[in-house]
Amino acid sequence: MVRPYAIKGRKRKKNKTERYDKEEDEEDNVGFVEEEEEGGEGEKDGAQKKLKGGVTESDEEKAEAAVQELAGIPVNLNEQVGNDMNTPGVIFILEKASLEVAKVGKSYQLLNSEDHANFLRKNNRNPAEYRPDISHQAILNILDSPLNKAGRLKALYVRTEKGVLFEIKPHVRIPRTFKRFAGIMLQLLQKLSISTVGKREKLMRVIKNPVTQYLPVNSRKIGFSHSSEKLVDMHDYVATLDKDATLVFVVGAMAHGKIENDFVEDYISISGYPLSAAYCITRITNALERKHKIL
Repeated sequence: MVRPYAIKGRKRKKNKTERYDKEEDEEDNVGFVEEEEEGGEGEKDGAQKKLKGGVTESDEEKAEAAVQELAGIPVNLNEQVGNDMNTPGVIFILEKASLEVAKVGKSYQLLNSEDHANFLRKNNRNPAEYRPDISHQAILNILDSPLNKAGRLKALYVRTEKGVLFEIKPHVRIPRTFKRFAGIMLQLLQKLSISTVGKREKLMRVIKNPVTQYLPVNSRKIGFSHSSEKLVDMHDYVATLDKDATLVFVVGAMAHGKIENDFVEDYISISGYPLSAAYCITRITNALERKHKIL
């Protein structure tokens, strides 16, 4: 009997549109696919499992171990503003973050200038531009601040150099070491979301651009650039801002360059010297903590 080949299903075309986490499709992004390999039983036993994105099982184990640290930061419930995005608060946006995943050897890794300098040079890339540690330090400074622990931080968004936008919940406890942070970022950019252990709450997830659709209507958007001609004292500057408006601070998380966003209403400089992203954020949070009398 001749096999009816016409019944065989057609291959689906790959969707090349922007990849981001969808609440209803989250299960589609999780799971293992066993790699088929030719050879004897010894080769099959040594074959590693891979994720759909090409991440090896060893990479996944490292990322899962890092997830164990995402237990959450304790907040002062008496002073917590609440989860309503329309209530006054603070939102941080880290722009041009150097968070890029590439296949180095047999596994996918988060590129950085220290571990992948030779790989970057071979691919005609400047190693000085691959600094994910800048984003790590900036995120830690935001989440560790008394401003966040008092419940004033409404949201934290990070947009990579490649334009991938993801959200980090204010109560997330980011790994302290860079190696474990790299494992978390690798998992996030591959799976598109990271949930709490044993729960359904998503602590980090890739979301759809642009970031302006997630900002409150009554928000004031402020960008920071050393090249700005408007040099201000941060404590005096925040004292003049409307208490009823949500403040959105846009800070660059790259080694060199400046941010240029159309939605930013005011570009300011807070020092006569170039500052790192982490120290710039420290000055911002300190000024806001003094304004709201957070000790």
